[in-house]
Amino acid sequence: MTDSANTMWGGRFSGGVDAIMEAINASIDFDQRMAAQDIAGSRAHAKMLAAQGILTNKDAEAIREGLLTVLSEIETGDFPFSKALEDIHMNVEARLKEIIGEPAGRLHTGRSRNDQVATDFKLWVRDQLDAVDGALAALMTALVGQAEAGADWVMPGFTHLQVAQPVTWGHHMLAYVEMLGRDRSRFADARRRMNTSPLGAAALAGTSFPIDREMTAKELGFDRPAANSLDAVADRDFALEFLAASSICAMHLSRLAEELVIWSSAQFRFVTLSDSFSTGSSIMPQKKNPDAAELIRAKVGRIFGANAGLMMVMKGLPLTYSKDMQEDKEQVFDAADNLMLALAAMEGMVKDMTANRAELRAAAATGFSTATDLADWLVRELGLPFRDAHHITGSLVALAESKGCDLPDLSLEDMQSVHADITKTVFDVLGVENSVASRMSYGGTAPTRVREQVARWKEILG
Repeated sequence: MTDSANTMWGGRFSGGVDAIMEAINASIDFDQRMAAQDIAGSRAHAKMLAAQGILTNKDAEAIREGLLTVLSEIETGDFPFSKALEDIHMNVEARLKEIIGEPAGRLHTGRSRNDQVATDFKLWVRDQLDAVDGALAALMTALVGQAEAGADWVMPGFTHLQVAQPVTWGHHMLAYVEMLGRDRSRFADARRRMNTSPLGAAALAGTSFPIDREMTAKELGFDRPAANSLDAVADRDFALEFLAASSICAMHLSRLAEELVIWSSAQFRFVTLSDSFSTGSSIMPQKKNPDAAELIRAKVGRIFGANAGLMMVMKGLPLTYSKDMQEDKEQVFDAADNLMLALAAMEGMVKDMTANRAELRAAAATGFSTATDLADWLVRELGLPFRDAHHITGSLVALAESKGCDLPDLSLEDMQSVHADITKTVFDVLGVENSVASRMSYGGTAPTRVREQVARWKEILG
């Protein structure tokens, strides 16, 4: 163990750090991911210190240029990360001192590692929110493309995984676009709420130096400085909101993944997944497994686990900073990585998959899927109360079931044996194409409505 850590800490400690303490205390193995954000925050801080006359312009310029050299070394893989220096902040500062000498020691004037790490982490999460927004838009665009291609392709709609009513492929694809659109709005809302700068809150009480927090906030793209220095360093709501929104988004991806697993099975054959997102079996040569979809389906557990984990870390902490909060980043980093991977994989699957129109149409015509259309016809044409129409339709379903056929295959005489006033015009509503075409209410599955929503989403997504 070197004395470098003691040098960074100053004169308070005289003994060395035990290897176990070093291992539990150090975060450089994971927080080095925030290097770009750390250097951006330090460059903004140095610029402000010079503008306020706290640093000379010469020192500030040396610091700012030296930090760019450090960033270049990190980006090229030439930076000597040290666990003894604990974290990204002290690693950068130590290397800066090696490059520019004494002025590096002036960089930390008017700030603490507490507001520094909060700033870095906020900047990292904000960058991730922007990346997720782009990935969501790409997936939504792929789904809209599927919806446009199959706006009038008939398929079964399900409740309880039982055939319910015919819908269109386009309508089903757009249901996921709506879900992901809400996800996108949640991430955007979280971004707006978190966009206040902790920099300048210092350890917890602010600083006696005449700093300009408005300047550093603007320099880093924040809307304003955080208004309370205690809250600024203690807050991890922004990370929790990111994880909460990620959990809901991953749940939506998991639902779509589950449908792709079912639809690509030999029993359904609704879709064919491309070879790029499928795998084979080590023993069964006929197998084509939807492994990408299955792995996406599993990601929600990992992401939600990160959300629950950070909630548990934060739930009992008094104000302001406690070392427990070092446990925030690995969970957020892992969740972010897995969400981005799931979004990219799902976009690839959706773009490459082929919907099997004939199989969808055949399945839509099974399971008495137009029974509701028949009941509606009895109400509309014969003036029956809906409950009576429901009972008559149930009797006709039972009759068709006993004959081993579907409702459109019953003869007029069969239908009139249940209710004498039924006429041949009833057959106009029993075809699945007629059924979906009739669902013209706003938000309905009619191809006309689907194409309207496709146009709306194409405009939103640009």
